[in-house]
Amino acid sequence: MISAVDRRQSGTDARRAGLHPSAVRSEDDRVALDHPLVSIVDDDESVRESLPDLVREFGFAAQTFSSAEEFLSSRCVDESICLIVDIAMPGMSGPELQLELGRRGQSTPIIFITGRNDEAICVRVLKRGAAALLLKPFSDSALLAAIKTALQAA
Repeated sequence: MISAVDRRQSGTDARRAGLHPSAVRSEDDRVALDHPLVSIVDDDESVRESLPDLVREFGFAAQTFSSAEEFLSSRCVDESICLIVDIAMPGMSGPELQLELGRRGQSTPIIFITGRNDEAICVRVLKRGAAALLLKPFSDSALLAAIKTALQAA
């Protein structure tokens, strides 16, 4: 259980990181619905296993999806404050997910991640309103900066 002193310290750390103190959670309330949710959509299992831990370290709840279709059929579409989406996935690609969310009137900020440096696709998703694009592998600080940018744009 986290103490009141720990909560105050966590809040201070969150403010230093540019996050709202309410985004910081203890282990006990990590999955509570009143905390900001970042959804991760990537067909790569290693990404789905590692990124949620990092996102939680930043003070957010995290949920993973192995495909765009799985994400679109979830309740997280309306609950996510930010998406981290792979560009190249089987089935519906990241850019296609971006278009579908736009058709549905969803304006959730998207951070695209990719292992391919395809300039044409990168330019296209950024012109369509993506908050950021990160090339894999990316640093923890680059992801945090991208999340901050996405939330400021929201």
